[in-house]
Amino acid sequence: MAGEVFVDALPYIDLGYDEPGIREGALALVEEETRRYRPTKNYLEHLPSIHLNAFETELMKNEFERLQQRLPMDTLSMKRYELPPPPAAKMSDLSAWNECVENSMAQLEHQATRICNLELMLEYSCEAWKSYIELLMKCLSVAQKQLQSIRKEIQEINWQRKHAQTKAGEKLLKLETMWEELVKKNYEIEQACVELEEHLTDEQRQKWEEENNIVNNMEP
Repeated sequence: MAGEVFVDALPYIDLGYDEPGIREGALALVEEETRRYRPTKNYLEHLPSIHLNAFETELMKNEFERLQQRLPMDTLSMKRYELPPPPAAKMSDLSAWNECVENSMAQLEHQATRICNLELMLEYSCEAWKSYIELLMKCLSVAQKQLQSIRKEIQEINWQRKHAQTKAGEKLLKLETMWEELVKKNYEIEQACVELEEHLTDEQRQKWEEENNIVNNMEP
């Protein structure tokens, strides 16, 4: 089948990996292949270019620029919490004082909202956190079950590989034994043929000598 990969390694039955020189020989083959491989300058041109700033926000970009320029980090501004009076030149300006009062009222409302949020948090946050923790525990339980299922599948695959390789190993051992027997038998047949040829050669020579002797004896 086109595109099918045939793997000739059977790690469950192959022996000899720990013998001296095997690892060195494998590393030497890798080194030789590395020396022969000469990639072109743009051998990755078929791949899309790397977008290093894909997840970089504007805030992160500004912070990276600050770090590159070795500038100090801006301190926390407390200006929004200040209640400054009108400038000295506008101490008698009613509109300036109105702006200060409006600012004070806005600050007061903001602080009141914060206090309200804190009170709500004290009253309901415990239950909210309990619900959140329960949700996390459920997510953890689901993830653990998925992990156990995946590990079971991996174990099953490894068992199938081991079983298949063990059967293949038995078949290979049987075939190897048959091959050795056939080689031995062929050698014995070849040896017998050589001996038979020598025997026939000796008989022919002996027959030829006997015929020559008869002819010589018949001559006057």
